[in-house]
Amino acid sequence: MGRVQDKVILLTGGAMGLGRAAAARLVEEGARIVITDHNVEAGMKTAQALGDDVEFLEQDVTDPDRWAEVIAHMESKYGRLDVLINNAAVTVFGSIADVSYEDFKRCYTVDVDSIFLGCKSAMDLMSKTGGSMINFSSAAAISASADLVAYNSAKAALPMLTKSIALYCAREKNGVRVNAVLPGTIMTPNVQSVIDGTPDPAATEQSFALAQPIGHMGEPDDIAHLLVYLASDESKFATGAAFAVDGGLSI
Repeated sequence: MGRVQDKVILLTGGAMGLGRAAAARLVEEGARIVITDHNVEAGMKTAQALGDDVEFLEQDVTDPDRWAEVIAHMESKYGRLDVLINNAAVTVFGSIADVSYEDFKRCYTVDVDSIFLGCKSAMDLMSKTGGSMINFSSAAAISASADLVAYNSAKAALPMLTKSIALYCAREKNGVRVNAVLPGTIMTPNVQSVIDGTPDPAATEQSFALAQPIGHMGEPDDIAHLLVYLASDESKFATGAAFAVDGGLSI
């Protein structure tokens, strides 16, 4: 316990799924967390459920002005920002033949632009004390699908974006580390909704499970445990790395 004691953490997409699981684990380890999400109802419920050390802010992560407001709030209320977790994302399905240009751009705007905005907006504040930026990519950055042309390519951009920012921070010696997390198929509410929306949910769930060489999907805590490590001082020598937690999917 106490691996991130009193650290101030900003976590996007924190209302449900991986974000909620990460927030819960980080609070258990002593952090103070601000979760943001566009889903106000779910975000408020999560913050209330997780206790007094969790605050909720509504945020459209694609809006640069809102990023400036959120970072200003962190500085005004907490005086610092130790950890930024860029978790908010969307999955856009479709091959090169059938995905629309609008949906392709939307995938990049949410999955890539928002992380650029988050890291850029938080850099000055985090540089005052040092800390850890954690960017969510995906095993889909490595393992491609014909029907995920937007998502595959957007998520593949993030490890390289992360490396470039990490090298900048190392050159500036500002004490900020930057790493990427590449989850495999994790049983979250979003994944469950995809499964439930297919003609044969049981068969779909089995195919999702068997896609991982390990033979089953992951659980949200499988990723949350890694986030505790990356948020803590235990990972002080890790920067510019891409941490795959995917049951072997990307091998």
